[in-house]
Amino acid sequence: MNKRLIFYIQGWVLLIEGATMQLSTIVGLYYGEKDYLYFLLCGLGAMALGGALVIKKPKSNVMLLRDGFAATALSWIVLSLAGCLPFWVSGAIPDFVDAVFETASGFTTTGATILRDIESLSHSILFWRSFSHFLGGMGVVVFLLAIIPRLGGNQSINLMKAESTGPKVAKSMPKLRNYAALLYGIYGGLTVLEIILLLCGGMGFFDSVTTSFSTAGTGGFMVYNDSMGHFNGNHYLQAVVAVFMLLFGVNFYVYILILSRKFKLAFKNEEMLIYVGYMLLVTLLIAIDIYHIYGSVYESFHQSFFYVTSVGSTTGMAMTDVNKWPEFSKALILLVTCVGACAGSTGGGFKVSRLLILIKGMRKEFNLILHPRSVHTVKMDNKRITHEVTRSVSVYFVIYTLIVIITTILVSLNGFDFMTNISAVLATLNNVGPGMNVVGSTGNYADFNILSKIIFIFNMIAGRLELYPFLLIFMPSAWKRT
Repeated sequence: MNKRLIFYIQGWVLLIEGATMQLSTIVGLYYGEKDYLYFLLCGLGAMALGGALVIKKPKSNVMLLRDGFAATALSWIVLSLAGCLPFWVSGAIPDFVDAVFETASGFTTTGATILRDIESLSHSILFWRSFSHFLGGMGVVVFLLAIIPRLGGNQSINLMKAESTGPKVAKSMPKLRNYAALLYGIYGGLTVLEIILLLCGGMGFFDSVTTSFSTAGTGGFMVYNDSMGHFNGNHYLQAVVAVFMLLFGVNFYVYILILSRKFKLAFKNEEMLIYVGYMLLVTLLIAIDIYHIYGSVYESFHQSFFYVTSVGSTTGMAMTDVNKWPEFSKALILLVTCVGACAGSTGGGFKVSRLLILIKGMRKEFNLILHPRSVHTVKMDNKRITHEVTRSVSVYFVIYTLIVIITTILVSLNGFDFMTNISAVLATLNNVGPGMNVVGSTGNYADFNILSKIIFIFNMIAGRLELYPFLLIFMPSAWKRT
């Protein structure tokens, strides 16, 4: 384990986080709020500590896969611990565990909250909550690869493997640093486009920026207690947000293909087609199921499309109380919560690509039982999926299921009903945010005890990093010298 390089990376994480806190300092000064001081001091403190860690460069730049996993997992812990300080020291969130929960929820783009009155917070606090989604959406390590030459090179693919979502990461560009910069270019471009469209719809500048940050990171933090329900009189704004939630759930490699004018490959991407197809199908089924509530075909589709794209992209924004919807609709929402978005997107969940590989793997096994001597292969986009990938997906599913079972049992000690417990676990592990009942679209996680909140923090970070990198740091053997 190259511990010196790992600490060097943590230093850069603190430097970046401290620098970005100054954006909230500027917001606080603009609105004449005293909270700017907390961001200024906490940001300077983070930068000082980060500077001390990077002042001495590591002797070796060699980074094995386990080094990349450990560096990435620790980066997200450092982000959450340092990023919660303005919440805590300002008194906006007096309890430290609650402050860590809120911050981890922000950076992992989960959007689960313990806050009961969001509108009472200062602009600088609200900006930091939303900006944490934007910073965490594409990944802080991807951002590091884009701006720091020291982290470039062949070894850094192990960093991107640890943070990128999906069954595998391919080196899609000659230079990984260029690839990371391109990803952030697309990410930033889509965010700016959404801000412009929201402004055109009459949304204020601060609201447009924070809403776009939350949409881009598929996080869901809003500056109003009733989320996008605050704009119930403006279907245009809600439709813009819904479309962009859908777009940010698409694999960003599809956008790279479009920019490269490889339109045929882009629009034949199997995962994207399944993702959009199943979202539209669930939207149709729920719209039919809730028609009797709204009494209008348009309103039923509008409500259904918004919430399905919100949960399917794992953004978690809301317009209405879905606890009042029929059980069939809630069951479909729980299913969409588990599946999530595409690999290589800013969305969470199990991922459409993993589900496809599992289904195709099962079909292969059934065919082998029926025809033992035949040869069958698993393919996606006409490319053969290796046995190692299918095995990895199967193991991932087992670990994922075990975490859901164990954490649901532990959380049940709170005494809440089963639907609240299982949906809270699924919502945090899949980085969705809202669940059902107590933690529904109009509820929050404030009433859970400290143990449950720590479990949810574990789930949020583990889910954002696709389990393996975060679980690895708890294995003593991973830290031994080879």
